[in-house]
Amino acid sequence: MIIIAYLCGSLSGAMIICHLMKLNNPSLYGSHNPGATNVLRINGRLPAVFVLIFDMLKGAIPVYIAYRLGISPFFLGIIGISACLGHIFPCFFHFRGGKGVATALGMMAPIGLDFTGCFLLTWFLVLIITGYSSVAAIVGFLFAPLYVWLFKPELTLPVTMLSCLIIVRHSSNIMRLLKGEESKSFYHRSKK
Repeated sequence: MIIIAYLCGSLSGAMIICHLMKLNNPSLYGSHNPGATNVLRINGRLPAVFVLIFDMLKGAIPVYIAYRLGISPFFLGIIGISACLGHIFPCFFHFRGGKGVATALGMMAPIGLDFTGCFLLTWFLVLIITGYSSVAAIVGFLFAPLYVWLFKPELTLPVTMLSCLIIVRHSSNIMRLLKGEESKSFYHRSKK
């Protein structure tokens, strides 16, 4: 299941959907990041929604299958991390992937809608307040281990490992934020 999760994660929703819809290649435009946020910036809302759903499902499906097979909670977390590693380092796309936020969200959903709801609420509130999707992701994953500990403490270690991975992947965003060079979300730019 760990290998299957990694291979599922390696299927880049951004690259596949943009190719099928004959849109700009997200690895060549915008932030060059093959994720839903960059697809939103360069190709619009509908393709971004498709990418978001695709990337969430590739995290959710392996974890849900593993859950149905009766795999222990700790290894459910490891399987979810494998899907995220596939998204971040996809073997089908020269190991150059996205940040892993949507895939991480997808892997959390089947094993706990309660803490997933807390994460989404945190992400949404931070996005509304700051206008930065990167800040929303960073803050959301800083709080994710706490939310998991409150509802499903047996998953705290793998979710903490996942959170560290996602935050490290946002190091370039953190540097741009410190320099005042980070782009605001599409929603905030459209409100101006």
